[in-house]
Amino acid sequence: MARQKKRQEAAWKSRKEEQHPHGKIKSLKQLSSEYDEKHTTI
Repeated sequence: MARQKKRQEAAWKSRKEEQHPHGKIKSLKQLSSEYDEKHTTI
């Protein structure tokens, strides 16, 4: 029973560490260049 609990905790930790819900944070320059690309074609 102790082994199963250890396995469950290890699996939970690995899932928790792999999460990236919002992705990489972009810099202001990246955001402004994306905005310009989308809004320059009228």
